[in-house]
Amino acid sequence: MGSINSSHRRRRMSSSLDLSSSQREDLATSQEGAEGGHGEDVPDTHVEEDAADSDNEHHDLSSILAYLIRSGQVRILTSDDRGDSYSEDEDFCEEQRPPAVDPNPDTSRIQENDIYEEVLLKSGRSSAFDKSHHTVSHMLYKRQIGMGKQIKFGASDRRVISTPYLPNYCDTVAHYRQKAFCGTYSVDGNIFLSASQDQNIRIYDTKEDRFDLLKTIRAKDVGWSVLDTAFSPDGNYMIYSSWSECIHLCNVHGDQNVHQALHLFPTENSFCIFSLTFSSDNREILGGANDGHLYVYDRDSNQRTLKIDAHDDDVNAVAFADTTSQILFSGGDDGLCKVWDRRTLKEDHPVPVGTLAGHYDGITYIDPKGDARYLLSNSKDQTMKLWDIRMFSSATAIEQTKKAVSKQRWDYRWQQVPRKMDKHRRLQGDTSVMTYKGHSVLHTLIRCHFSPEFTTGQRYVYTGCAMGNLIIYDTLTGQVVRKLEGHRQCVRDVSWHPYENNIITTSWDGSLRKWEYKSVDKIEQEEERSSSESEEDLGGLFRRSRQIRKKCKKRQRQASWCQNADKKFRGLFD
Repeated sequence: MGSINSSHRRRRMSSSLDLSSSQREDLATSQEGAEGGHGEDVPDTHVEEDAADSDNEHHDLSSILAYLIRSGQVRILTSDDRGDSYSEDEDFCEEQRPPAVDPNPDTSRIQENDIYEEVLLKSGRSSAFDKSHHTVSHMLYKRQIGMGKQIKFGASDRRVISTPYLPNYCDTVAHYRQKAFCGTYSVDGNIFLSASQDQNIRIYDTKEDRFDLLKTIRAKDVGWSVLDTAFSPDGNYMIYSSWSECIHLCNVHGDQNVHQALHLFPTENSFCIFSLTFSSDNREILGGANDGHLYVYDRDSNQRTLKIDAHDDDVNAVAFADTTSQILFSGGDDGLCKVWDRRTLKEDHPVPVGTLAGHYDGITYIDPKGDARYLLSNSKDQTMKLWDIRMFSSATAIEQTKKAVSKQRWDYRWQQVPRKMDKHRRLQGDTSVMTYKGHSVLHTLIRCHFSPEFTTGQRYVYTGCAMGNLIIYDTLTGQVVRKLEGHRQCVRDVSWHPYENNIITTSWDGSLRKWEYKSVDKIEQEEERSSSESEEDLGGLFRRSRQIRKKCKKRQRQASWCQNADKKFRGLFD
């Protein structure tokens, strides 16, 4: 569990709770197997550790019990509990504080960077040097009279027109009995892949606005849950990982089922790949593990070819920089993002090309822009950062980040965000070009992404949120442009369709929700229709209740008449 070395303390805390054996086992598994440690440095001597335990055990027990109640694994029962109210739980748990939002993001660095002009042009907005800012009606007029260079709208024009139509309304497209962990579109958007804690991986057909279940794959060798999935670039295969020594490979299409275990042969007894991805040529699989190493598996030779000592703590996220598959990114619980050159990687002397430092806590996810120049990172310090990989951090900045991470004394899996986290200033030597703040990163490795280039020109960055929301930021201003509320629990994964204007959110409440744009009139009509349907259902329920009461009264009268008749005519037919 990263740098924390207190597994016996976690076992002792779980045993001190008045839980059933199955709940106690589930708690132990969740603590031992939940993704990522929290970077807390605990002295390795039993005397100091026991002293710290006596001071903090009461607080830890309260935090763990509050987390179990919030997640629905434990419920407070009273003598008059009738099973129809959770008010006792809500009163017991401290309400989760909403994330702090930065009202005035610092845009000084991004305005001086190349990405500023690039995103402006690709998203169809006017150049930074052109202040005309034409409206859609003006664009239509210019096209009509032939003043434009083209007789039809180009890609940037279409992106400008679609700007007001960001998704704002959702429908539930799937619901599971247990937590949903992963959900992602394929490269062409025709397939959607989801993974749940019920150990099932479901593949859906999403062509032509459908969401039809194609097949269900029963995951093998699963501990806690399936934690990550990835499509092959050709879309024919998918891989998944869990608390297991193997990555598993399955086919997406075809009549014959392929379910192959790819052995990594780690040295750790408790091993997990938290993040994995294919290379663009389909030949290699890259994974990041809880032992701080990067693993490269070669599909042609069917063996692990590299094991790189990459981070001082769990490696929570890995990615290839672009389609050349030569530059690799990794992010870990040590708070650092590292850049590697595949051509120079050596197991006996692993040296990154450079390091990106500036977060106060561990990295939960990274997403490359796809041009081998920019990288997005999500962190337990409750921020998302945009990096230019041409601007590496100094040794001083790296030490500052490691020092900041080592000072963290909280566990993001079940504790609330410390209030001091909202007051952090930019670390000395932080080379990020933009910081986004307004979402909550708790409980699990929450994902973030750039919006699709085809429909938005990567104008936005978006992320899940522990509050059950989907948060969309403007890439260049850092402002929250959409806060979509629809889930009851943490949104762990988010996926924007590469060619259509919809987003699917994957939540711990067991649901997948599809977000699309609907006008205010349509939303009102939907609400009126659902309200009338509920009233009709309620009215029907009342009518059925009245009918049942009438039948009951009739039976009572009949029973009463029979009793009287029996008394009156007793002995007549004996």
